[in-house]
Amino acid sequence: MEISEIEINYKPLKKTSDLTKVTTSRDASDFFRQIWSERMQYVEEFYVLLLNRSNLIIGYLKLSEGGTNGTVVDAKIVFQASLKANAQAIILCHNHPSGNLKPSEADIGLTKKIKQAGITMDIPVLDHVILTYEGYFSFADEGLM
Repeated sequence: MEISEIEINYKPLKKTSDLTKVTTSRDASDFFRQIWSERMQYVEEFYVLLLNRSNLIIGYLKLSEGGTNGTVVDAKIVFQASLKANAQAIILCHNHPSGNLKPSEADIGLTKKIKQAGITMDIPVLDHVILTYEGYFSFADEGLM
């Protein structure tokens, strides 16, 4: 009988002393702006930021790219990446091409779903940031986490 072997591998590219620390929603927003595609005003994209116990960025993953009105996010993929990187916390981020910073009901529902899964997995979701070309909205800053 043949069975596929599963191998988990993570190779850090930087020393801990070289990693970027996230302490505020502004820090997260600034980092996401550095990695975001040039299509912020065109299509919606979704990323997850992976942090160690000291809130240092150990990696990020672009989870999805959608159309002008939305994108699909699979919570399993969020935590697959988190577990592989041994992340101790995560920050979610997506953009609104329309420029509207207000979270939709779908945004709120997805955040609650992933936050609950994070509680179960002992990987807290610290924030969910919505980016627009001119600003950002933080679920944590607005008491929605």
